[in-house]
Amino acid sequence: MSDPEPNPPNPNLEAAAAMATEVPQAAALGFQMVSAADARGVMHAPWREDLVGDPDTGVIASGVVTSLLDHCCGMAITATTGERRPTATLDLRIDYMRPAAARTGVTVEAHCYHLTRSIAFVRAHAWDADPADPIATAQAAFMLSPAPVPAPGGAA
Repeated sequence: MSDPEPNPPNPNLEAAAAMATEVPQAAALGFQMVSAADARGVMHAPWREDLVGDPDTGVIASGVVTSLLDHCCGMAITATTGERRPTATLDLRIDYMRPAAARTGVTVEAHCYHLTRSIAFVRAHAWDADPADPIATAQAAFMLSPAPVPAPGGAA
């Protein structure tokens, strides 16, 4: 019995994965790609002491959660288009339901559910221990730049 053929590289997913390591803000906050599939992305921000908003509680700052939601939405767009296109956040509504658990990282899943020529519409939710008990949800619209950004090494 022979080994199965490896799956060919998926440029959509490769471009989405690069967002967790190549964007300076994501790298500085320690964002990690968990998974990416067509029109979806999942990222994680591990708990770090320097990301705590209130030292008395040990809870990760809400600004980190906001950045993770926004960034993961961008990753879902990239997983949809397969192009590293600049986006601009036009509208980002976040409903915070509760603070994250103390000394716990945050995970976000985003889904790009509709794409036009110039606008992407995305929904996302953030959680700490259980996706069924969200910290926050987001609904967002992003403007898409008409020109893709070259990937490192010169390929678009």
